[in-house]
Amino acid sequence: MVNSAPSPVASRKPSKVEVIKENSNFLREPVATEILEDTTHFSENAVQLLKFHGSYQQDNRDNRTKGQEKDYQFMLRTKNPGGLVPPQLYLALDKLADEYGNHTLRATTRQGFQLHGILKKNLKTAIATIVNNLGSTLGACGDINRNVMAPPAPFKNRRDYQYAWEYAQNIADLLSPQTGAYYEIWLDGEKAISGEENPEVTAARSRNGNGTIIHDNEEPIYGTHYMPRKFKVCVTVPGDNSVDLYSQDLTLVVITNKKGELEGFNIFAGGGLGRTHNKGETFARLADPICYVAKADVYDIVKAIVATQRDYGDRTDRRHARLKYLINDWGLDKFRAQVEEYFGKPLTPFKSLPEWKYQDFLGWNEQGDGKLFLGISIDNGRIKDEGAFQLKTALREIVEQFNLPIRLTPHQNLIFYDIEPGNKETIDEILSRHGVVSDPGKIEPLERYSMACPALPTCGLAITESERAIPGILERIRALLNKVGLQKEHFVVRMTGCPNGCARPYMAELGLVGSAPESYQLWLGGSANQTRLAQPYVEKLHHNDLESVLEPIFVYFKKSKKSKESFGDFCDRVGFDAIREFSATYEPGTFNGANKSRHRVNLKADIYGKLKEVSESQGKPMTQLVTEALEVYFQSLS
Repeated sequence: MVNSAPSPVASRKPSKVEVIKENSNFLREPVATEILEDTTHFSENAVQLLKFHGSYQQDNRDNRTKGQEKDYQFMLRTKNPGGLVPPQLYLALDKLADEYGNHTLRATTRQGFQLHGILKKNLKTAIATIVNNLGSTLGACGDINRNVMAPPAPFKNRRDYQYAWEYAQNIADLLSPQTGAYYEIWLDGEKAISGEENPEVTAARSRNGNGTIIHDNEEPIYGTHYMPRKFKVCVTVPGDNSVDLYSQDLTLVVITNKKGELEGFNIFAGGGLGRTHNKGETFARLADPICYVAKADVYDIVKAIVATQRDYGDRTDRRHARLKYLINDWGLDKFRAQVEEYFGKPLTPFKSLPEWKYQDFLGWNEQGDGKLFLGISIDNGRIKDEGAFQLKTALREIVEQFNLPIRLTPHQNLIFYDIEPGNKETIDEILSRHGVVSDPGKIEPLERYSMACPALPTCGLAITESERAIPGILERIRALLNKVGLQKEHFVVRMTGCPNGCARPYMAELGLVGSAPESYQLWLGGSANQTRLAQPYVEKLHHNDLESVLEPIFVYFKKSKKSKESFGDFCDRVGFDAIREFSATYEPGTFNGANKSRHRVNLKADIYGKLKEVSESQGKPMTQLVTEALEVYFQSLS
């Protein structure tokens, strides 16, 4: 076993945020005081704590005016384990968006909702309304366990899916903050009526478990300082990777016997995608298989892994504070040994699993009990009314008329379920009347499988556009694919306005990550089923140069791909050196066979290496750089 070492909080100078948490009286101050003040915004200390309550203070950069105060507004994020949104809660959120927000709802990549544009004076009313309508924002942000994800498909004849939902809720309850601050501040101390917590969860929270519990503390699992950084959990079933399981801090995979009865869980840990440009010590990382655990011990293994990160995660450098860095620094053997010490017994070997597949569950489906479910695609998760496209009105009308529960998906879409077959025609009519497509076969595949984060104008971390830019980017990619004869081809495109990776671009077949105004890192080589990391191909690609960089890659793909090989698999198989070599000799127009002759010039290895380095740094094809240099040279001769 690993000998317990002092917590980084005790042994090294903690970061500023650690001090704020320590002095907050368990997330109370200064939020409790400042919410009563007649101001437009909170102090920096309060802003850090506000995240734990489910809100980010933002500034609408579109409305900045020199010499005037920032346009302060707030984003509220809901916590919905497994993506569950009761009809009562949906209608309350829809109304809040119109009364206090920007008239839109946004489904997140963690199966929650975000409300944007709320003013400080309306924040308390908005949160209270959410809680009083069977919802919560507690722990949707902050250094804490975030929303616990699960496959959204409501298969009533699949017990493994039912277990995934059940344990997503139970683990969310287990790791929910116990401080009374949330209800004191937002509901004047009145705790809203909610579902009864599983008694096994209640018992597990107080069970000591070899040091996992901090006694005589308002937060028995988190302690005074909570987690070093955010902590992300999902529960899924074998084969279903709708949850992007490799990107999570902790993943539990339901294991059943031949009778469909729950036996236990496979455990993955150490995934995470956030990084910082030009900081090589920050990186995206896939989760590793850790162990198998019997169902009776599942809460204890969760606590053991959480406690390991709580006590040994880096609290001095927030860029290095996620579980992925602890595992990377320690190695799996040391990590497993420490988890074993908290767990109290040896870890059991991981059980074999089938191949992972991504599914989005769009369109009409049978849920296994005679009823139906309907998956509706939402472009970038934004529910709005715009011109003839009236998605927000259509969804509200369906919920009001049929009182249907909702599951949000990890792909920013929405599923209505428990639909009586006799209501299918009416629901289709409502959607059609408001310009909403219910048949996934009629959705452009590039759009169907793409994701983007909100980015500008409200996200304070955004370097460049994402949600507002991706429709045009996808149109240009489709036009380019058509141009080179790949009309039927599609792949996973994900786009973010900064390197934090909220839309999980590092798992995409083609990822665009904001690196400068109007410019992006280009990542290639992830898999369609989100089981492999992409790699950076171009460090800074201006959006105007998109076609010139992608055209030779797509031509090479068409020319050299194997039968049924996906774009991401192709890029991973042939490697970037081969792609760059092809691009260096590519001449526009040769893809259609009109000009098969190529002019080749041999370069010394060191010259080629320097050319390749400049090509990557500037995001320009090598052919273009050589042409530009030669043009300058020939002009000097004349």
